[in-house]
Amino acid sequence: MSEINNKKLLLFENQEIRSVWDAENEEWYFSIVDVVGALTDAVDYNAAKNYWKVTKHRMIKEGNELVTNCNQLKLKSPKDGKSYLTDVANAEELLRIIQSIPSKKAEPFKLWLAKVGKDRLEEIAGNARKELEAKLGRSVISSSNAATPELLDDLKKIKPSP
Repeated sequence: MSEINNKKLLLFENQEIRSVWDAENEEWYFSIVDVVGALTDAVDYNAAKNYWKVTKHRMIKEGNELVTNCNQLKLKSPKDGKSYLTDVANAEELLRIIQSIPSKKAEPFKLWLAKVGKDRLEEIAGNARKELEAKLGRSVISSSNAATPELLDDLKKIKPSP
C-alpha cells in the first residue's frame, strides 16, 4: 500500500464507515468490520467484528484468496479511540465480500459505494481544474463549456509535472 493521506468517516444510512484514500493508487479502502456492521445491523462493534471473523474464517476454508491476502491499516477503534490494524478492502474487494453476506442492504450499499467513488472523481477533477487555472492565471471554463483556441494554445505552453 502506498501513501495514505486521507482518513475519513463516511456515513452509510447513519452508520460510520472508516475509510482511507490511497493517493498513489487512487482508491478508497474501507473498514470491512464497519461495512459488515452496516449490512447486518450489528448491535455494536463487537457483534460486527465477530460476524466478520466468522465470515472470514468460512471464506478462508472455501479457499477464497481475497481474505487470505486482506490488507490491514491502522484505524482508530470506535471502542476506545486507539489505532489498531484493521482489515480493509477497496471497492472491488468489498463487492466480492458483500456477496458472502446475506443482507437487504447490499444493493443500497453498492449504490452508496458508487456514489463515494463518483464524488471523489469529481473532487479530483475540480482540484485539477483549479491547478490548471492557477498555472494559466485565468478560468478554463468558457460560457459554452467548449475548449477555445486560446485555451488549447495555453495548454500547449504548460510543462507537464514530473
